[in-house]
Amino acid sequence: MDMKMLSTAVSDFGFPIIMAVGMGYFVYYVWWFINNKINVALGTMHKALIRVIDQTRMMDQDLIRLQQKVNVVLEYREKEAIIEDQKEKQALEILEEKGK
Repeated sequence: MDMKMLSTAVSDFGFPIIMAVGMGYFVYYVWWFINNKINVALGTMHKALIRVIDQTRMMDQDLIRLQQKVNVVLEYREKEAIIEDQKEKQALEILEEKGK
């Protein structure tokens, strides 16, 4: 649309009418853009977000299982250390008894 057509339309219909038509087109374009571009992208991002949340939950469960395994190993080592200490004490007691 060139300037001559625009000035003719403004002189024929008036500035408020032309602006109302322009704003109507603007509102329609924004509505169309939101429905056809943004909603599609939001749907894609929603699926990606669900996938990330699921992976985070799986990692959290894996970390919990790993922590339980580490705790078991630490308890096992602690028990073995206690048993070794008891064996050493018994060996020392036996040596002391033999020495007397």
